[in-house]
Amino acid sequence: MAFSELLDRGGSRGRFQVPQMVALVVPITWLAPQNVLENFSAAAPSHRCWVPLLDNSMAQASVPRALDPQALLAVSIPPGPSRGPHQCRRFRHPQWQLLDPNATATNWSEADTEPCVDSWVCDRSAFTSTIVTKWDLVCDAQALRPMAQSIYLAGNPVGAAVWSQVSDRFGRRRVLTWIHLRVAMAATAAAFTPTFSMYCLFRFLTAFTVVGTTLNTFILLVTLNSLGYTFGRVLLAAVAYGVLQQLAVSVPCFLCFVYSWWLAESARWLLIMGRLERGLRELQKVATISGKRAVGDALTIEVLCSAKQEELSVSQTPGSLVALLHTPGLGLWTCFALGFTFYGLILDLQALGSNIFLLQALIVVPDIPPKVGTLLLLGHLGRRPTQAVILVLAGLCILANVLVPHGDPRRAGARGVGVAFTCFAIYTAEVFPTGAVGVASPGALCQMATQAGAILGPLVRLLRIYGDSLPLLVCGVVPVRSGLAALLVLPETQNLPLPNTIQ
Repeated sequence: MAFSELLDRGGSRGRFQVPQMVALVVPITWLAPQNVLENFSAAAPSHRCWVPLLDNSMAQASVPRALDPQALLAVSIPPGPSRGPHQCRRFRHPQWQLLDPNATATNWSEADTEPCVDSWVCDRSAFTSTIVTKWDLVCDAQALRPMAQSIYLAGNPVGAAVWSQVSDRFGRRRVLTWIHLRVAMAATAAAFTPTFSMYCLFRFLTAFTVVGTTLNTFILLVTLNSLGYTFGRVLLAAVAYGVLQQLAVSVPCFLCFVYSWWLAESARWLLIMGRLERGLRELQKVATISGKRAVGDALTIEVLCSAKQEELSVSQTPGSLVALLHTPGLGLWTCFALGFTFYGLILDLQALGSNIFLLQALIVVPDIPPKVGTLLLLGHLGRRPTQAVILVLAGLCILANVLVPHGDPRRAGARGVGVAFTCFAIYTAEVFPTGAVGVASPGALCQMATQAGAILGPLVRLLRIYGDSLPLLVCGVVPVRSGLAALLVLPETQNLPLPNTIQ
């Protein structure tokens, strides 16, 4: 008897699975904010150079007559490109002539200015503290912001390669438990780290462990994972607005660690590892809770031995990571395009408007109905056309933002890419062979391809020095190309049996 038949007879969809699935979705909801945390923890508030006349009380006392802060600002900071105070330069000496009502705004030369040599003064009305204000990641150091985001995302492919192997060796439940503890510890340490380099290290370790949760819940929660991430980003907007502390999204992971000891181990993994007695107990527990005690009592070690032999015959089918990578139609380019475009947009909320708390909600909340609708479209239109249409439409929305810079197309594009993630999560589970394990598993390969694109996503913003619209052009062309390629390369998997081999 095949293992899938054992699960169906014991209750594959019953009272046992519901609390298990809820217990697995809750950590995803709290871990999802880690992926976009830098929208808030690395937000760049308005800033200007530190100048004595404004920020040193003794220097202010030496001013011959009482002047309001606006007047002191005018003689200390030159105007910037947006006509407001320049964020990266200051006058070498106060330009008192600018207070003359007959003086013009250009009554000074570039030689009278210098870069900020002391420090910066930031507007703390929206954010009391970010890594930008803590380590002055502005002006010449502003490239370190997307660098920190890319370093975090670099932890995902490394974690995907490691945790896929560890889970196959030690079991899903045990690995999930320790992943929750490691995420909580690394995320908490990042909030207290004294240096930028240590912050990047702990953020890398956070991503390294966060991806382990996704991998270990990929097959069971293939449709709920995406919604869990969506609700998690909504939660981040509320927490960031109300608490303004990075610890607010890391401490709950300790609670997930505590209750994860209650989760059941994968019975399939127990069988393959030869732990038949524990596997029998797990299956009998499933049957009992699902109201099928008689089926559970009928299970024996001999029945499990038969199921084990059938599982091993499938898992030992010849195949390797190299063979998978050279197999056309597995959609790794689509994974790369999704990660590149999504994180290139979603980690740059400040470019979309001033109120990033509201923007976070506006991008994520309208994302929920399309994701649910996509699950219905997949059953009617098929996997390949749905995936292609969503990607092309998302890319066109992003490209439209070049022509409508103050409209909503970019937000619609980000939502479209998020919906494409939902579609491709189901597609991936159906196109990869079930016998692939470890690094060659569908979750691991797609995570590595997605995060390879995600690493480059934040860095595309550096192209703004060559043109404000260039990052949008790149982020728009990539999903359009991927969507068109999906029609030509990706196979249709609707109503087809899951493949057991690469062939």
